[in-house]
Amino acid sequence: MEQPPGFVNHEKPDHVCLLHKAIYGLKQAPRAWFDRFSTFLLESGFFCSTADPSLFINHSAHGTLVLLLYVDDIILTGSSDKLIDQFIAVLHTEFAMKDLGALHYFLGVEVSYVSDGLVLHQSKYAIDLLDRALMRDCKPTHTPMTQKFKTVMDSTALSDPHTYRSLVGALQYLTLTRPDISSSVNYVSQFMHAPTQDHFTMVRRILRYVKGTAHHGLHIQNSSTLDLYAFSDADWAGCPQT
Repeated sequence: MEQPPGFVNHEKPDHVCLLHKAIYGLKQAPRAWFDRFSTFLLESGFFCSTADPSLFINHSAHGTLVLLLYVDDIILTGSSDKLIDQFIAVLHTEFAMKDLGALHYFLGVEVSYVSDGLVLHQSKYAIDLLDRALMRDCKPTHTPMTQKFKTVMDSTALSDPHTYRSLVGALQYLTLTRPDISSSVNYVSQFMHAPTQDHFTMVRRILRYVKGTAHHGLHIQNSSTLDLYAFSDADWAGCPQT
């Protein structure tokens, strides 16, 4: 690191400083922090998920702990409150931390607790998105896309596609808790390179659907088993140009 102003050695002005640890604000600081924290977790019996390098899991005879790290924010859950509290105490001995209690909001996702589990939703994010699109007071629709929409190939191109791309990108993030709009959002994502007025009309329809369903989300029940079911349409109905 270059010698900071006011601390320059006038006898050796061309010398640089050798850092013994990362300083906040440096490019390598986030990496150094992640290495420090992940090393501690691995030494504590956690292993890193192969699906997400920020997700760490610990299986032991006492139960299971799951920890998610995002920069310096941590989500911790587990199979028992006692196990969670014990590990929080261990974290406090190693790092300066602030316990914010039960999770209610994280990266735009809201967590509502119900009697049989919890609900993950993005109601505030959805309303903010409608405000960005100037559609807060739009008329809701019951479906995100018409069943037999045919793209008009000679439709007028948008003079400024930035708004289209921005809204579609924001809708993609909304699909985290809204799988009901995934198919429609993925469809309009195909035209990011050269969107037309017709494509923008489709995006506005998705937003009208979001207006009427802003409170929708994922209901995760606290049962011991979780079965995932997937369905696929193999007749290319979603692509009339095929």
